[in-house]
Amino acid sequence: MGQIHILPLLEIKAETRAQLLEAIEQQVQWPAAIEALEFDPRFAYDQIRGQYHSSQILLGLHSKLNRPQDKIIAIVPFDLYIPILTYVFGEAQLDGPAAVVSLFRLRPEFYGLPPVPARVVERLIKESIHELGHTFGLRHCPQPECVLHASTYVEEIDLKSHTFCPDCSALLQAAQAKRRTAAPAG
Repeated sequence: MGQIHILPLLEIKAETRAQLLEAIEQQVQWPAAIEALEFDPRFAYDQIRGQYHSSQILLGLHSKLNRPQDKIIAIVPFDLYIPILTYVFGEAQLDGPAAVVSLFRLRPEFYGLPPVPARVVERLIKESIHELGHTFGLRHCPQPECVLHASTYVEEIDLKSHTFCPDCSALLQAAQAKRRTAAPAG
C-alpha cells in the first residue's frame, strides 16, 4: 500500500488539516500525511493568462515521490487552467501519481460574496477526494451526488457529497486491490 502526500503551498489551519486528512483517509482508504516539501510552481505560470498551467504542475510533482505506489496532491492558492478550459478547480493524472487542487475559485470571496470558511473546507475536501479518485483510474461519474461527478461551477461542488457512490467505491476498491497484488514485496 502506498501513501498520499498532501503538499499545501499555503498556510492551512490545524483544524482544516485534520478534517482533510480524516476525510481523505476515510474515503480513499489509504494513509495520508501533510508534508512540507520544497516545490516552486513558478515554472507553470502563464503571464498572458495570469494563471498556472495545472498539467505542468502535475509533471513537476513527479520528482517529489520516492516510491511509485505513492500519490501526491498539491493544494495551491492560485488560479489554475488547462489550455482548453478557462479555469479548473483541480486536475489529476488519470491512474497516475499526481493531483493538484486550487482554493482560488473555491472561496466565496472570488464571487463577491462574504467569506464562509466552513464552505471552503467542504469544497477543498470534495475536490481533493475527487482528484485523488482520478489518480486511482476512476473517471467522472454520472451520479450527481458522487464526489466523482464533474463540476464546472462551484455550485455543483456544493451539491455533491464528499463520498463515492457505490459504483465508484467498488471501482476504487478494485483498483487498490490490483495495486496491492502488483506491488513488489518488501
